[in-house]
Parts: sequence; structure tokens; C-alpha cells
Amino acid sequence: MIDPSALKGSIQDIAIKVTEEQLINRNMSNDLKEKTIFVLGSKSVGKTSIINNFLDRDDPVKPTLALEYSFGRRSGSGGQSVQKHICNVWELGSLVNSHHLMEIPIKSHGFEHLNVVIVVDLSQPERLWKDLEESLNGLKQAIAVNERGENLEELTQKMKQMIGIDHPDRHTLDVFPFPVMIVGGKYDQFQNMDPEIKKHVCRCLRSVAHTIGASLLYYSSSLSQLSKILRDSMNHFGFGSPSNPFRTTATDYNGPIIVWHGQDSWKDIGVTPSNSERIGMNYSTHIPQKDVESGEISFDDPAMDPAFREPAIDELRAQKDEELLRYIRDTEIRSKFEIVKTF
Repeated sequence: MIDPSALKGSIQDIAIKVTEEQLINRNMSNDLKEKTIFVLGSKSVGKTSIINNFLDRDDPVKPTLALEYSFGRRSGSGGQSVQKHICNVWELGSLVNSHHLMEIPIKSHGFEHLNVVIVVDLSQPERLWKDLEESLNGLKQAIAVNERGENLEELTQKMKQMIGIDHPDRHTLDVFPFPVMIVGGKYDQFQNMDPEIKKHVCRCLRSVAHTIGASLLYYSSSLSQLSKILRDSMNHFGFGSPSNPFRTTATDYNGPIIVWHGQDSWKDIGVTPSNSERIGMNYSTHIPQKDVESGEISFDDPAMDPAFREPAIDELRAQKDEELLRYIRDTEIRSKFEIVKTF
């Protein structure tokens, strides 16, 4: 029960206190299992729709402007008691200047129960690598900032074991300390592109997924088989069932790619062992990447588009942005304070 006298201060202070109280209550319950899914990637690729489908929601899809939180709950049998399963779901709206936002899901829930879904836009091969690289670099930075107090080596070894202790490439991989799935969205628009483009996109995504120990899936909401595989994968990450969401492997670039982690190899991909940087350089040689900031004007954020100016709404938006920045600073201060208390 939350003490009403504690509910004083700013909205952020109250939210932090309520969240901490809820986390304490959850941790005191032995019948609670909790997982976290962090969804990020390309803009306007269908991330919100993927989450709504996973959570059985029919909410109207609106642009995600910053970082949004939702959750799902289930109850399952746990011996003589009923176990409660909670899945925290975070969605990052844009990759632009988002490194601080990427840290929030990790700071809130840690690495041990974290699962990451990176969604890239297959219909824009000329921007695919930029989005994938920004996602990977942001995650690596978040890991570096929040590694104190986390047994990263143990978690990384656990991921390597999931790939297979007998896998021939295990010593050449640089896996993340948590499960990652790369989703190639808008496959329905990509499937009729030039075969040469599809070949390079496939080789790039398979190589990156393999080197970080990730699964890879092409996806379109209009193709029921791919939608089911993605929904099953989200349920696997969030609630542990089904245990094998992919059930099949497909690596022909003329069709949708479906590769569970540990099921690929450098030999099957047709390349020598590599890392993300070299993979990106090779891909960009064949498919030059467009930089939004190199001359193109893009209003991915409707708040920045002059056509959507509304003084009253813009003023409220500015207040919310300021509140968000204060929340991020408060989170960082509390994190440092917790570190000091452990010594």
C-alpha cells in the first residue's frame, strides 16, 4: 500500500515513488515472473502495430514520438500456486538523439530478463543499414553505461550456450548479453524488388544477426504466416511459450528469411567471419546509404513539421519534453545514488 503522504512533489517524483513501490511489492512475491521486451528500429515501420497485435489490442495506431510503455499479464500454473506473468513492453519511437531513452528500459528492469526486438524497414534498403547501426550502437552504449552491478559475463556465456556450445562459429561471435531478434518489416513491399538488392539485404541482415547471436525474421502484417511467427516470438520472449516459435528455417533471399538464433553459420551465409562494422561497409558499397541530415528535410516527428503547428498543443508538448528530460536526469541521479549505497 502506498503512503498518501509520499505522493508529494512533481509528476515525475510521484511516478518514481509509485513505480518503486510496485517493484518492491512484485519482488516480494515468489509467484511473479517478469520479462521485458524493448522494441526499437526504423521510423514508421509498424512497431506499434506489432506490439498491439502481441497484446491483443485494437487501439488506433498513432506516431510514437519518444518512449512509450505498456504491459501484458497472464496467469499460469506454477505447481500448487498460480503464477502471475508480467511482460513490460517499451517502444522507442525514433532513433534520433535517443541514447538516453534507450537506457531507461535497462535501468528500470536490468539485463537478466530483457529481450530486444529491432525492426528495420526492408522497403528502404538505402536507409536500412543506418537504422540498424544506430540501434546496435545505442544498445551497446546502454550496456556500457549500465553494466555496473550486472553479471554481464555470465549472461553473455548463457547466450552463447543458447547458440550452441558445439557451434563451429562460436569463437567468432560477439553476442549480446540478452536475446535479440531482428525483424525486417514491410516484406510485402520488399518481395518484388530487384533480386540483387534482395541478395545484399539478406546477406547483411543474416551476417549481423549471426555475429550478435540474434534471430532474424522477415515480416508483413498482410502475410498471416509471418505475422503468426512474430506473434509467437513475442509471446516466447514475454511469457516463455511457445518454446520454439520459428519451427522452420528459410534462407533463400527470394523468399522471406526465417532463422532462429544459432541456426546460421558463416559458411551457409557465404562470407568469412566478420563484425558489424565490416558488414556495414560491405553493404553500403553495394547499396549506398542516404543520410537524412545530408540535405534531405525529413519531418519524422510531426511536432517539427510547420504544416502541423498548433500553438496551444506545441506549448503543452514543450512542457512534456521538459518533464521527460527532468525524468531522465532524475533516473540517472537515482541510479548513481544506488551505486553509492552498495559500497
